[in-house]
Amino acid sequence: MARKKVFLICEECLSRNYQTEVNPDSGKRLELRKFCPRCNKYTLHRESR
Repeated sequence: MARKKVFLICEECLSRNYQTEVNPDSGKRLELRKFCPRCNKYTLHRESR
């Protein structure tokens, strides 16, 4: 089965900073603490659909 491309969106400023691939069979959305260049700090980034 093919992997699905998704964007990771910053929770604070809502900018799309990262793109990654996920398994479409997973039930949860991906959540990672990544660096946001717009906020200039590490924030929670969530998968958009």
